[in-house]
Amino acid sequence: MPANEIIPLAARELAGRLTTIDLRQLSAQARRTGGCAQPIRLRGRVDYLDTATGEVLHHYSTSREPGGVLHVACKTRRASRCPACAEIYRADTYQLVRAGLIGGKGVPETVADHPTVFVTLTAPSFGAVHARREKAGRILPCRPRRGAGLCPHGASLSCTIRHDEAEPCLGEPLCLDCYDYTASVLFNAYAPELWRRFVLAFRRRLAKSAGLRTKELRDVLLVSFAKVAEYQRRGVVHFHAVIRFDGPDGPTCQPPCWATHDRLDEAVRHAAAAVSATRADRPLRWGEQVDVRPITMGGELTERAVAGYIAKYATKAAECVGTLDRRIRPTDDLTALPVSDHARRLITECLRLGAVPELADLKLTDWAHMLGFRGHFSTKSRRYSTTLGALRAARTEHNQAEHEITTGRLPYFDEDQVLKVARWRYLGQGLTHGEALLTAALSGQPMNRRAA
Repeated sequence: MPANEIIPLAARELAGRLTTIDLRQLSAQARRTGGCAQPIRLRGRVDYLDTATGEVLHHYSTSREPGGVLHVACKTRRASRCPACAEIYRADTYQLVRAGLIGGKGVPETVADHPTVFVTLTAPSFGAVHARREKAGRILPCRPRRGAGLCPHGASLSCTIRHDEAEPCLGEPLCLDCYDYTASVLFNAYAPELWRRFVLAFRRRLAKSAGLRTKELRDVLLVSFAKVAEYQRRGVVHFHAVIRFDGPDGPTCQPPCWATHDRLDEAVRHAAAAVSATRADRPLRWGEQVDVRPITMGGELTERAVAGYIAKYATKAAECVGTLDRRIRPTDDLTALPVSDHARRLITECLRLGAVPELADLKLTDWAHMLGFRGHFSTKSRRYSTTLGALRAARTEHNQAEHEITTGRLPYFDEDQVLKVARWRYLGQGLTHGEALLTAALSGQPMNRRAA
């Protein structure tokens, strides 16, 4: 539905609801979910009973809420679905990454002295694509090649246009028929396995350079990391990672003196070049561009810049390629999907390869909307820093304490014998047009017509 039709409809609905529901209630409901664009709707009640006497200590019912429905934030990480919840996820990821660089959240501040680098592992080329190139602040032509001629399909192998950042052709092949869509999809699907092999090869190289066996390395050195996957405009992922040297007991222990930035750099480059795999007769390996930059306090690459960069991509997926942010359904007409021609070919290739029995383990049909990639977007080693779960638990505890203050309800202690009896009914997810308009006005976020 066009925006010029949704806004009047939402305004009429909201005006009608205000005759029966207090605006302050609607506003409080929207603020309580943090401006969530697609909240979960529940109906029910919760009773807190004293197990000794059976007395009802506290009672809550959704009958007090506007329309008798409780809204709970969706807590998605995808900015395309809910910018408000994705912003919380981004902020949590930022704190998680930064704590592993300078300490805090249970990590000692001495971790800032440990050798740490910011690593980027890219994908290889699967065909020439349109790109935006800059040098010394000047935008350069895309692919200027004299006498480049034509490809076997009649497309030019040269492009002299100085592309703007918003141009939709960025990332699309110069020739759709020359682009190796099979290898592109298989690389995305196998990228998590390539990362696992990279970590193993990285540790083996460290052990060898230190004159140790691989199993002996753990007794003197621990490798900690946090990484995120980023989609390039051409539809393949590459990984950004923070890799840190710790002592055998983790961030509380200093690494050995031989564990330096130079040794870390050399091991990363060796492992990236050594890792490879083969699926469907396609060799899969990391691209030649491997970037390794030391992270220092107040240096060229600071902990704030790295944490912000990684957190930014933790909330994004393949939308930049022009694909969907939902699964491809069997009933979908691929020719009618609102995606770019390049994304449509990648999705089609995922569905074709997904029907090949030898590739069933990659589950390409289920992850066609992600162009084959099915790994976690942000991961970390166990000892890198705190966890997202711990950050969310701290926020929940704080919100509960604030709720007890505002409502006057007495807190319960560990020694109290309290039985919590909850009855909930799921009513759906999303907002009406009127609720979406009010939430957008209160949160300052654009109205999410899809969620409404």
